[in-house]
Amino acid sequence: MEKEKYKESVADHYREDKEVVLKGTSQFLMKSSMEGRMYQIFIYRPREPEPAEGYPVIYILDANSVFGTIVEAMRLQSKKPEKTGIVPAVIVGIGYPIEGPFSDARYYDFTLPVDYSELPKKPGGGEWPAHGGAENFLHFIEEDLKPKIMSSIPINRDSQTILGHSLGGLFTLYTLYRNPDAFQTYIAGSPSIHWNKKWFSEEENQFLKRLESKDRDISLFVGVGEFEKKHKSGMNENALEFTDRLRNIAKRQLCVKFKEFDEENHVSVLPPLINKGLRFALRANGPVKE
Repeated sequence: MEKEKYKESVADHYREDKEVVLKGTSQFLMKSSMEGRMYQIFIYRPREPEPAEGYPVIYILDANSVFGTIVEAMRLQSKKPEKTGIVPAVIVGIGYPIEGPFSDARYYDFTLPVDYSELPKKPGGGEWPAHGGAENFLHFIEEDLKPKIMSSIPINRDSQTILGHSLGGLFTLYTLYRNPDAFQTYIAGSPSIHWNKKWFSEEENQFLKRLESKDRDISLFVGVGEFEKKHKSGMNENALEFTDRLRNIAKRQLCVKFKEFDEENHVSVLPPLINKGLRFALRANGPVKE
């Protein structure tokens, strides 16, 4: 009799159409103070008690596409830091009020101004969406979003990470150069350096001066997929050249790590990049330094 009741309750449960909700997560809309651009903000807060110094935090770009992946990776790998190697952290995803994984608004937010003639050709032809808003987007993160997060969640200001992929990886490197104090760990996956390659050369001296004035360690991890070598932009070569140069010119102020993930392409590289990035930024005994 009890078995029959159990079967009926299970059947009733599965007849219900319920959305899947990630535990510990929430989301809200937020408008930038400079341009009034609208963003969908995703938040994950660990269930573990907050550390005395506050939670580490990871800000991720293109959150519509990767927020769920990184939340689940965080929940699993931080459950027992002494065994898995990483500590629990707050995840702040910056996305857009859309249904799909990507918005054309990212072209504007993640890139620097450049003449259209200098841009790579768009696959399939046509013109690229509006671009050149990276400075304003960084202002939104630093002046609008971070204060809001810190007002409601205890954050360790000395353990902040930014993670971006593709154009998001380009913006991550831009942030490192423009304001190295913004984060302590920078994770750039398959960065589209070819979009604004000239700017990094022009900004290098100023970047080094900013680094010299810092009194905190900074770490950078750059990852690409093996099969991205086929990319006409020279993505892998640009990324390796970029990291090698940083090792030479800023080895005392900056810990740099580069990895090419075997048998991964521009999209499939995301899960291994996230897993490696979590271990790089959130090791129980501190950031990776090798």
